[in-house]
Amino acid sequence: MKPGKRTKLETAGWRISDTSEFLGLSPEEAAYIEMKLALSAALRSQREKQNLSQTELARRISSSQSRVAKMEASDPTVSLDLLVKSLLALGVSQKSVARAMTK
Repeated sequence: MKPGKRTKLETAGWRISDTSEFLGLSPEEAAYIEMKLALSAALRSQREKQNLSQTELARRISSSQSRVAKMEASDPTVSLDLLVKSLLALGVSQKSVARAMTK
């Protein structure tokens, strides 16, 4: 948020915080969500880089197109291990997966 806008909102009586504070997340929960978002973004990026459709990726990982869509959207029903497994199936190195989680 731009500093000027923040000041204006605070002057008007608004309280500014982040999503973690608003939702009452612990640092561990916030970190978990950030890792999941980063892996989802990396999966989509890698799939697009390889010019694969969601259906083609789904076939490669023995899943469905709708599941791939949920993975890329960071759906809460998608596990971290499925995201990691899918990235590895696309040929992403373990180091690259680790880097994606720390962005």
